[in-house]
Amino acid sequence: MAGLRGARPAKSGPGCCWALPTGLLCAYGFFCSVRPSEPFLTRYLLGPRKNLTETQVFNEIYPVWTYSYLALLFPVFLATDYLRYKPVVLLQGLSLIVTWFLLLYAQGLRAFQLLEFFYGMGTATDIAYYSYIYSVVDVDLYRKVTSYCRSATLVGYTVGSVCGQLLVSLAGWSLFSLNVISLTSISVAFGTAWFLPMPKKSLFFHHAATRSFSLEMKVMDCKNGAIVQDQPGVPRVPGWEDEVKMPLNREGHSCYSSRTMLCWSVWWALSTCGYFQVINYAQGLWEMVLPSQSTEIYNGGVEAASTLLGAVAVFVVGHIKTSWAMWGEVALALFSFLIAAAVYIMNTVHNIWVCYASYVVFRIIYMLLITIATFQIATNLSVERYALVFGVNTFIALALQTLLTLIVVDASGLGLDIFTQFMIYASYFAAISLVFLGSGVYSIMRAHRRQEQVQNRSPESC
Repeated sequence: MAGLRGARPAKSGPGCCWALPTGLLCAYGFFCSVRPSEPFLTRYLLGPRKNLTETQVFNEIYPVWTYSYLALLFPVFLATDYLRYKPVVLLQGLSLIVTWFLLLYAQGLRAFQLLEFFYGMGTATDIAYYSYIYSVVDVDLYRKVTSYCRSATLVGYTVGSVCGQLLVSLAGWSLFSLNVISLTSISVAFGTAWFLPMPKKSLFFHHAATRSFSLEMKVMDCKNGAIVQDQPGVPRVPGWEDEVKMPLNREGHSCYSSRTMLCWSVWWALSTCGYFQVINYAQGLWEMVLPSQSTEIYNGGVEAASTLLGAVAVFVVGHIKTSWAMWGEVALALFSFLIAAAVYIMNTVHNIWVCYASYVVFRIIYMLLITIATFQIATNLSVERYALVFGVNTFIALALQTLLTLIVVDASGLGLDIFTQFMIYASYFAAISLVFLGSGVYSIMRAHRRQEQVQNRSPESC
């Protein structure tokens, strides 16, 4: 999500000093993402140091992240804009420090549920990292700085996963030591964040007094990469009604009035819900397929490989020219079916290497499709509308995930075992595939019918 820039500063102004805030933010993103212990979290919690049971970890601890993320998303969204990004970036760093401190020294169910709450806060405050830079650099640099900031987190996550795997497999380090490295890296990131310049403007609450126009933007955004392009928008006079109230009511209605926008937004929300569930509990499935206490595991290598291959897929799709307006829904149906097949195979073929391969395929396809979906949604939106749609879609995804977690995973609901959960997730993606297949076939038939009507009218008009 991007912040809004007002009138472009003079070349001698602070807009030219982009290297310092960009470098600091990239350093923050890199060190914040270097967490070598994260791919081995489930193994650590089930191990002798924490001695938690499978039911406690899967059905009572992990669901807290979903609930806290949903509860904090909207307040954090508003606080990020009102406080002008930097305080919320610091809050993210502090939340992650508390998370890893508890991971090192906490004991007992309640302590780890509290840990998940702070991790949910750290996840919700991601918005500050991804939007801060747009408030302190000139609009001409949006594309460049976005590339740098996204690459920093991608490289950091990959470095952390690879280092974790190498330290466990080759050096024989304990998972406690990996958590110490993670805490140290996050602490370095937190220290770096204090040196970030304080922005003077934000998207809704704080605008430059001299601003006389807005900027229409084309944004392609995903977890592991983004492309941002800008073009002049329609001149307008800012005011409270325009800055805050309009994006939350009239803009929202306008955003979802397009069938194409609605279609891609629905897929985004539905698929993101399922994606979060799969990646949250994949380690638990692997643990059941091959208990890590008795054999070597390669979770870190798998996470690194899926991230890098997904990034390659994202890069490639940016250079593919096709009529997504015509074939988009059919493509969503086809790829959603492939996702369902990957999750099904992961769940039914109890071989750890098949699980790993299916997981890599699952992440690559999702990252590919979410990139296309985000581009289709944001192509002709102003930055205010994009921010609003991004927030609404994410909120809907988390609301659906919360409902799914409460019914399927939570001990107060059905509390199903991990294999039954993944069978439900595979069925969930299969249902998405069927819905979009039906919608896509209907759209294509309607388009052909219209084309035939036009052709039939042409001889009459002659």
